[in-house]
Amino acid sequence: MQLSRFIDSDMEAILSDWEQFARRNAPEGSRMTHLALRDHAAEILQAVALDLSCPQSDAEQLAKSQGDSDDAPGLRASSAIHGALRQSNDYSLLQLSAEFRALRATVLRLWLPTVREVTETAMDEMVRFNEAIDQALAQSIVAYSERENLARDLFLAVLGHDLRSPLANVAMIGELLTRAGVSAEQVQDLGQRASRSARFMNHMVDDLLSYTRVQMGRGIPTSPVHCDIADLVKAAVDDAGATYPRSRFDIAVAGDLRGTFDPVRIQQMLTNLLVNAAQHGDRGPGVQIEARDEADTIVLRVINHGRPVPEADIERIFKPLVQLPDGDSRPTSLGLGLYIAREIATAHGGSLEVTSNAEDGTVFEARLPREHGSAATLAASH
Repeated sequence: MQLSRFIDSDMEAILSDWEQFARRNAPEGSRMTHLALRDHAAEILQAVALDLSCPQSDAEQLAKSQGDSDDAPGLRASSAIHGALRQSNDYSLLQLSAEFRALRATVLRLWLPTVREVTETAMDEMVRFNEAIDQALAQSIVAYSERENLARDLFLAVLGHDLRSPLANVAMIGELLTRAGVSAEQVQDLGQRASRSARFMNHMVDDLLSYTRVQMGRGIPTSPVHCDIADLVKAAVDDAGATYPRSRFDIAVAGDLRGTFDPVRIQQMLTNLLVNAAQHGDRGPGVQIEARDEADTIVLRVINHGRPVPEADIERIFKPLVQLPDGDSRPTSLGLGLYIAREIATAHGGSLEVTSNAEDGTVFEARLPREHGSAATLAASH
């Protein structure tokens, strides 16, 4: 059977193999649907089959092998969309390439048993099929890289903007303090403003350092000690309140919140959640933070009210460099705070999830095992 006809007639079997591989190959923690896993695989295969069914001269084959051919616009378009969507779903370039390697192997494995005799025509079909898959992979990589570069440029732009504002504040305060006639009350007010700016920049630096460690494959290090999360809740509220002094933070703690945690990291996680809530929630109802014990688990909840997070964005908000627009449709943060918060929860053997609706508000819930640092872990850390 001709390879192009085989692809058309056995499309579902090929797509089923693609989906199974994509599910195994997906980034850890991925919750991609059946349709998302298949993505544009059907369109890519249809474009490949169409390309194989069209006559091709030696000159056209040479041009295609050198990337100079304008043929198969459908293949280019579907492959580009696939690459961009895989990048948005946190696939690495290695994972993207592996999909095409698996697709190539699947098609040939299923098709070759239907070939009674390996003729020159069959060999030519295999060569053209491999060329088409290579073309699809190349186009996917280009689109993937372009989207990644765009995300990086946006990240750097927001970083520059967010750092410039507190730096300008500190510079202005320094200039004001050099002027004669500044009262003691004004000095105190300026000092508080400088402290808020410094805290804001410190949060950004902490998140950048944590993000860099994770991206380098080192993960977020933890130094577990015996501590009381109630104290960390209060410290995190102080930090968030200094950054957002006009926001109200309500604390509700209950039960025994003592356990083995990294206090610095847990405070960082809580501060990130509180800052996010203050930034995106309505100021009127304020931000609530709750902490309670459930046997061997500590449950922490940060709640804010305002516009709910769209269902489609629930998982996206935990991805690095993702900034959901506010009402003015502009990014308002580095897009690292929630990512780092979940990484810290995971590093403690716990979880961080979110629900959001108009009635209950946006609720981030972290569940942490009380004894994250076992005796062996504690001994190894000293």
